[in-house]
Amino acid sequence: MTALSPLLKQATPVTIDHALGSEVFDVDGNRHLDFTAGIGVVSTGHCHPKVVAAAQEQVGKLIHGQYTTVMHQPLLALVDKLQGVLPSHLDSLFFANSGSEALEASLRLSRQATGRPNVIVFHGGFHGRTVATATMTTSGTRFSAGFSPLMGGVHVAPFPTAYRYGWSEEEATAFALKELDYILATLTSPQETAAFIVEPVLGEGGYIPGNTAFFQGLRERADRHGILLVMDEVQTGFGRTGKMFGHEHFDVQPDIITLAKGIASGFPISGIAASEELMSKAWPGSQGGTYGGNAVACAAAVATLEVIEEEGLVANSAERGTQLLEGAKAARVDGIGDVRGLGLLVGSEFTAADGTPDTARAQAAQQLAAKKGLLLLTCGAHMNVVRMIPPLVVTAEQVDEALEIWGKVLAEV
Repeated sequence: MTALSPLLKQATPVTIDHALGSEVFDVDGNRHLDFTAGIGVVSTGHCHPKVVAAAQEQVGKLIHGQYTTVMHQPLLALVDKLQGVLPSHLDSLFFANSGSEALEASLRLSRQATGRPNVIVFHGGFHGRTVATATMTTSGTRFSAGFSPLMGGVHVAPFPTAYRYGWSEEEATAFALKELDYILATLTSPQETAAFIVEPVLGEGGYIPGNTAFFQGLRERADRHGILLVMDEVQTGFGRTGKMFGHEHFDVQPDIITLAKGIASGFPISGIAASEELMSKAWPGSQGGTYGGNAVACAAAVATLEVIEEEGLVANSAERGTQLLEGAKAARVDGIGDVRGLGLLVGSEFTAADGTPDTARAQAAQQLAAKKGLLLLTCGAHMNVVRMIPPLVVTAEQVDEALEIWGKVLAEV
């Protein structure tokens, strides 16, 4: 019998029948709070009526119009809509399908625009699963092992992960910037370095926010050496962190940002944004793709952005994120070494008494939460961080309910 690959393991035992907002209902009629949001994708919640209506209407008009062959109205409407939310200097867009494709596009643009071969990524970052993006991913070897050789020209610098180092944030930041300078002096000359590629908050790496001093340090070095600063906003974009984009917390201006996940509430679309001057330096033929800018996905993205604005979901993300983070910190028990996050990205790191990662307990907590009706995921190099990623429409009451379940889970594990 034909079946799914045996490597595709479900993180929870739930088979969904239908879903709405922050709730999913399984085939047996059981209700679950979804604090995974499709790994941060369903920003307006499951099946938001406005997004559903936009997609349904578009399916009846045009499902696919390849956008370097013909132009269609949903794509033009999305470009216009993004003009109102993107940083004003990022006025040129290229669309693809997945976060990996967006990162590849940013890599290609960076190399072509600068004429330089190398990039620097940061330890703990996740940028995708293709050969190029897996090479740039250092959040876990599971993403890059077993299909070497990987792509050349990638160097890895420290991220200011204060908890892992056992330092203050200031000490970790000073170390990370000092080591970056050493890498530029010993591994990749600034004259051969095209870009710094970094997440505002490490996602798969453990839900670790950066900080203003670190990102401004990157910006200063980028300006000094003519290096591009690429912010991977695939998971942190479109209100997830309590601002429209994660980098806005740190008063830093990127040269390129990558977009995906929450932009279309579950429809596959991604892209990069840069200035027209920079984007024009890409080589002819270097941007394209069969499904990029799909008409139905674009219509859903326009509706998503309208819902985010009309329902004040960025502000809700900030408010509910504070509630969730404070509640998770209050629920902290022995064995949770750190609780951290930004907006609706909250992680609890499980650590054994000797300071080593406690993967088994994290996995047990995540599984027990699912049995109690709260769907969560794990992340981190050792998969010992339990992460909470509810949709942006999550209510105060739902956050309280989730925290109550989480408290019961921690009391048992």
